[in-house]
Amino acid sequence: MAYEIPVTQARAELAELINRVVYGGERVVVTRHGKPLVALVSAADLERLEAMRQADEEQVISSVSSYGSAASAGGERGRFGLAAEHRPPDDRRA
Repeated sequence: MAYEIPVTQARAELAELINRVVYGGERVVVTRHGKPLVALVSAADLERLEAMRQADEEQVISSVSSYGSAASAGGERGRFGLAAEHRPPDDRRA
């Protein structure tokens, strides 16, 4: 759980908050009117978050790429790989 502190108090205690984050391993959430505004995290935590985000983006790109190649394979028709086609109302089959 992160330590929460109002922005007015955080201004006055910034050096102490930095020490809590760097040396104490804490995460600090700065609030305004009780709502989270920003978070103070260690540089190591930020690096882990960035690596996770990059890995997630790469996974999405990989998933989309594999879906696109699978959808275009086979006998599917149409520009978007749709198997259905539109027929006018007068072209009814029995």
